Amino acid sequence: MHALAVDGVSFSYDGHTPILRNISLTAGRGELVSIVGPNGSGKTTLLRVIDRILLPSSGSVSIGDVPLARLSRVEIARRMAFVSQFPFSVREIVLMGRAPHGRGNAFESAADRGIAEEMMQLTDVAHLADKPVTALSGGERQRVFIARALAQQPEILLLDEPNAHLDIAHQIDTFNIIRRLKARTGLTVLSVSHDLNLASAFSDRIAMLTCGSVVASGTPADVLTAERIREVFRTDVGVDRHPDGLSPRVTLRPESAVGTPENGRAS
Repeated sequence: MHALAVDGVSFSYDGHTPILRNISLTAGRGELVSIVGPNGSGKTTLLRVIDRILLPSSGSVSIGDVPLARLSRVEIARRMAFVSQFPFSVREIVLMGRAPHGRGNAFESAADRGIAEEMMQLTDVAHLADKPVTALSGGERQRVFIARALAQQPEILLLDEPNAHLDIAHQIDTFNIIRRLKARTGLTVLSVSHDLNLASAFSDRIAMLTCGSVVASGTPADVLTAERIREVFRTDVGVDRHPDGLSPRVTLRPESAVGTPENGRAS
């Protein structure tokens, strides 16, 4: 049984123009699956459907063997987290991740505060705990939202560009934190990424989207070929083996664009 299963999901914002077309993918317990593809290919829309922010026009999403349609919003939140943004202090935002586990308004127990502090330390934002999030840089805010999601202690974590605004050190730190939590807790992660090399280095599997459909799914080596990247992203790249010998490495070539892909308008 898969931790998360997307079965034949389609979606349209206007009821006519398909943004997602018959998407099917799975993620096992403790697995990191990256979702890659050009702008407008439906990556973020897919995450929103998976989190039931948007309802699919057809198909279904299941956690384990339970369709999300059978679960309440609170039940979904106890099992799945999605990085999002709120205008509060850092500590308040991270503590919000504990809300699904509380009773009524009494969710700020000593244990909850301890978990929040641990996740702030892990993501290097503990020193910002009393600052309003509006006073933070883009990279600091991104780490706060990741800490909030981790404080939720979900079974499934959905990440929409988790490395956005982060410097190189914090990009690596973020994925190493996720890797440790995967190993320790069996956390399942779906991560939308525009960085093919980060996706290659940290993913167990990659699903590549274009025009709202999955065109390739498999290991990084299976999916990230020069031919497929040229076809989907309309740009020439070099693909070789990273010096660590474990993952493919994508190298950009100047003036390599060969046209504009015909994608939908989803983000």
